[in-house]
Amino acid sequence: MSESNSSSTPYTLTADLYDLIIIGGGPAGSAAAVYAARKQLKTLLIVKEWGGQSIVSDDVQNWIGTTHISGAKLADSLKTHVMEYKGEILTINEGKNITNISGSDGNFKVTLEDYKTFNGKTVLISTGSARRKLDIPGADIYENKGITYCASCDGPLFSGMDVVVIGGGNAGFESAAQLLAYSKSVTLLSRSEPRADAITIEKLKSKPNFNLVVGAVPKEIKGSAFVESIIYTDNNGKDVALAVGGVFVEIGQIPATGFADGLLELTPSKNIKTDPRTQETSVKGIWAAGDCTDVLYHQNNIAAGDAVRALEDIYLHLHA
Repeated sequence: MSESNSSSTPYTLTADLYDLIIIGGGPAGSAAAVYAARKQLKTLLIVKEWGGQSIVSDDVQNWIGTTHISGAKLADSLKTHVMEYKGEILTINEGKNITNISGSDGNFKVTLEDYKTFNGKTVLISTGSARRKLDIPGADIYENKGITYCASCDGPLFSGMDVVVIGGGNAGFESAAQLLAYSKSVTLLSRSEPRADAITIEKLKSKPNFNLVVGAVPKEIKGSAFVESIIYTDNNGKDVALAVGGVFVEIGQIPATGFADGLLELTPSKNIKTDPRTQETSVKGIWAAGDCTDVLYHQNNIAAGDAVRALEDIYLHLHA
């Protein structure tokens, strides 16, 4: 890749014009890179780190085709697969965040935090999101030692245990519903009146091993080697200790879309709005896939599938 320096600009502008620039190295970005290379699109993949959110999971059991895999090994397998195609058709830039996208369809400029700027005819954003963390004493100590942020990934590990879910939105109730299949009991703590769909709330409340506590504010996580209890303050101001073996946190996600604010149409929660048929965004020539988008469900397999759908549309866009 040839580069030229300019004293009039703070960045390095590459001479190459890529067919496609993919941003992100999780399941979505990795799937997109493989498909782009196989379709012989001259592609640049920009990766801050490989693997996405699942990198923190000890045992992922729902990655199709693999019964058990750690998040770290999943990240390695994604990288290994993508690296098979690295070469003249696929260039990989690792270790830097994106800070800006400018230009228009056929000639976008993507700028990184080290001021390098790359040119692309099209862009696919797959930067994912981060779970909003529980910020109380013990939360950092027991993360991955009983505290988890993914019921679908880690639920089976808590089979036969009493567990608690923190969060009163749809995600919290959906996690509780999944956990009822494994756990001895599920208690959901909601700070205020639940915001989930009424039909979902009523369905769960009918389950004998489900308990909903409204007005509960988490205060502390306690344990020894692993989580043993959670302390919360009830709506009367009284501290209550609940013995549990697992704490599932569903208090929202923070999409990695700050660079797109003002460029693309975003939801109030800053997820990128996409056309569900094609994954194209509000700006012609830019697509998005995975957890950074407004897709209803956030899962590794869904993210990879959305990226493949985007690639099919990008290919047609470039060659129509």
